[in-house]
Amino acid sequence: MNAELIAVGTEILLGDIVNTDAQLISQGLSELGINVFYQTVVGDNPARLERVVREAKDRADIIITTGGLGPTLDDLTKETLATVFGKKMVLHQPSMDRLTDFFKTIGREMTKNNEKQAWLPEGCTVFTNLWGTAPGCAFEADGKHVLMLPGPPRECNPMWKECAMPYLYKLAGGCIVSRNIRVFGLGESNMENILHDMMEKSANPTIAPYARTSECFARVTAKADTPAECEKMLDPVVDEILKLLGDDVYGVDVDSLEQVVGDGLRERKLTLAVAESCTGGLLSKRLTDIPGASDYYLGGVCSYSNSVKEKVLGVKKETLDTIGAVSPETAEQMAVGVANALGSDIGVGITGIAGPGGGTEDKPTGLVYISVWYDGKFFTRKMQSSLGRDRVRMQAASTALDLIRRHIF
Repeated sequence: MNAELIAVGTEILLGDIVNTDAQLISQGLSELGINVFYQTVVGDNPARLERVVREAKDRADIIITTGGLGPTLDDLTKETLATVFGKKMVLHQPSMDRLTDFFKTIGREMTKNNEKQAWLPEGCTVFTNLWGTAPGCAFEADGKHVLMLPGPPRECNPMWKECAMPYLYKLAGGCIVSRNIRVFGLGESNMENILHDMMEKSANPTIAPYARTSECFARVTAKADTPAECEKMLDPVVDEILKLLGDDVYGVDVDSLEQVVGDGLRERKLTLAVAESCTGGLLSKRLTDIPGASDYYLGGVCSYSNSVKEKVLGVKKETLDTIGAVSPETAEQMAVGVANALGSDIGVGITGIAGPGGGTEDKPTGLVYISVWYDGKFFTRKMQSSLGRDRVRMQAASTALDLIRRHIF
């Protein structure tokens, strides 16, 4: 089966917001084994939307729309799709009751236009919106499956996972299970080269490489009649990939490096403090994005200036004057200095030139030194990147986490 995604909203068309819904849904369809051949963005115009839907009807088995389900005059997705597929709009009383209760709960009068959200194509499967006011829905007509989801990501994301994916799961036939093997320290092309022979020979399970910012992952997907059969097919393939990729794999079906490091620190009852210069607190931010980080993260020092490096972290003035702030020596002194200052088991020091300016012939833009201090030892790495300020900072923070993972766990 193949699907087409249609994002409805002039704000997306004009670039005022980014269409993250399409990314989420495309990834989910891939997990279900459903191909996405086209994605379209159309403004809040019923005539243009109707043309786009009719084109999608001719070339896709599944049409998924996001946006245009709200109470205003330009929210016309349901009405337009109902017209194209010859469906009547009818009042869905449970949705109306939910709307009425919602406005009573928040102490506001429900204006007449909100009732529009409770009118849905006749005979559709209703996706109750527990995260907003506009319900989603799905129906089958003319041999096509049509799904409509709200546009705001805070509503679309959970409705896709809790309502739409289970609906489509039944259409996909059988059972599909995926494992994601997360990798840091190896580029996508290198990973693909290592796995090339396996990928060529594998039909079920399939192996697909993907790139993310400063890291990559391999998704292994199996299709069978039951989840247990899928898992049995996946186990030997995943084991073989882990052997081939070695220590560059930091986890299977994990969310992030910071999650893996946090779990490892908590398990070993170790504490961490960080000193950051060019990353400007990014590592601290990523660590504290994980719930429960207070179990192991004591704090950080954003030591952008040399005076803070010297006075707060104890970096030697001689080091700063003769070797410079961007050096392995400074990174190491920052690491042990922040550990001593905050009383942590582990200290991290990051110093470099994120750019776009500030580089020299000896120390070019993108040069970063990262050091981890633990149990009297330093684990220090030099990093060089030419991919821009944001990538330099992200890669430096990831490298610090990876050093902890590789050398302390």
